[in-house]
Amino acid sequence: MQEIIEGLKRFDTATVFNALVLKLGLPNEEYTDHTIRCLLPELGSAVGFAVTAQVTTNDADGSGLEWLDYYAYLESQPGPLLAVLQDVDSRPGRGASFGDGMARVHRRLGVAGVLVEGTVRDLAGIGQVGLPVWALGTVPGHGVFRVIGFGGPVRVGQLTIHPGDLLMADGDGCVRIPVEQAADVLRLAGEVRAKEQAIFDFYAAPDFSVARMRAQTR
Repeated sequence: MQEIIEGLKRFDTATVFNALVLKLGLPNEEYTDHTIRCLLPELGSAVGFAVTAQVTTNDADGSGLEWLDYYAYLESQPGPLLAVLQDVDSRPGRGASFGDGMARVHRRLGVAGVLVEGTVRDLAGIGQVGLPVWALGTVPGHGVFRVIGFGGPVRVGQLTIHPGDLLMADGDGCVRIPVEQAADVLRLAGEVRAKEQAIFDFYAAPDFSVARMRAQTR
């Protein structure tokens, strides 16, 4: 599987999505929506297995779990990991769900990237850690901050993610790749790229014309 993960890093999510369509057909909505933004594009893509948590960022009532138990959960999972956090606060995104201190712990525990259905803060510090992050955006603060649960399904950018899902994220967002189909998806991604390159070369050819395009589609 590690070879497959390294292979996927050679592609982008759009190409991998096209490979998923070749394998599984349409409709296919195994990807996050436009609300999940790549906040540190200079850090590139991330591929790994989902570890999940639900948090609240301002709600003062109710009880939470121990953050150390969440970190022990991360430590117990085989990597590379993508941490996926869903802010289930009554005002999701009003307070940050992730910051530079958390980035350092996550990085140390094998996390290669973070997806947040919510907001983050300390973006420059997260960038210094070298941890790619995808989220709704940024805010400077948070209130009462609790982890409500971990190791269960979460919903991020209209995509339901389960622990152990294989995810890839880049500047366009995140796609989910069925683990049992990953080898085929990697192979098909190579075919997609080769086919697209041939089309792009045709567009760039000196004798390109709409008439030649029409002839090729017959």
